[in-house]
Amino acid sequence: MIENTVNRLKEITTKLHNSILLDIEDVKKAQHESLVKRNDEKLNLMDDLSTLKQKLNDELASEYKNGVDITVYKKSIDELEAQLGDLYKANGKLAAIVLPVKEMYKEIIEEITAQNGGSLVEVMA
Repeated sequence: MIENTVNRLKEITTKLHNSILLDIEDVKKAQHESLVKRNDEKLNLMDDLSTLKQKLNDELASEYKNGVDITVYKKSIDELEAQLGDLYKANGKLAAIVLPVKEMYKEIIEEITAQNGGSLVEVMA
């Protein structure tokens, strides 16, 4: 049961990592439609990841309470942690690309708003 949960977590982590790498490429190529299309899938995967993480913690706690030596799962859990670390790094790389662009757009909007007396769109009658 624990191995199944760990394997499922690894699958989700791999899918998320691959999705983030595709996001990075799409940002570089300004292919926004692809980014948007993947977004819902990524949100679902992140929800699944969170749910399964809690399930794994519960399973490990239950096994430990029942006197099972949970160190037998150490290797697979260490591998999962390494994958999660890689996912974190990839996400940081994506954020490093996206956040400056977001800030640039924010500054442009603030400048336009200031020029239009506090309104983003100037209406001429």
